[in-house]
Amino acid sequence: QVQLVESGGGLVQHGDSLTLSCTGSSIPFTSYAIGWFRRPPGQEREFVAAISTAGTKKSHAPSGKGRFTISRDNAKNTAYLQMTSLNPEDTGVYYCAARRTVTGVYYTTEDEYGAWGQGTQVTVSS
Repeated sequence: QVQLVESGGGLVQHGDSLTLSCTGSSIPFTSYAIGWFRRPPGQEREFVAAISTAGTKKSHAPSGKGRFTISRDNAKNTAYLQMTSLNPEDTGVYYCAARRTVTGVYYTTEDEYGAWGQGTQVTVSS
């Protein structure tokens, strides 16, 4: 069974940076595309970023382009979401998701993912 654990969330100030981690266990991590999503308060979950199995292809939502960067270290079974210039609109619960797939593919909608972590809270104060 796929297990994903997010970490790195917290309370930060406007303009700060934060890096989230997503560690997978019980899976061949290198065979899974990873996605990051977030759920702002009172809103639906939304796509943030995605990365292919080897990290060669990535996608970032317009809201985070230029500020957020997704990456992965398959030797550590971990994916990352580096966030800079955070603003209060970035507040929410951040989730990572995984889907087993072939090389060079990533997914940008939550329906395409079958495994999810429990989420980590990010709060940006103004």
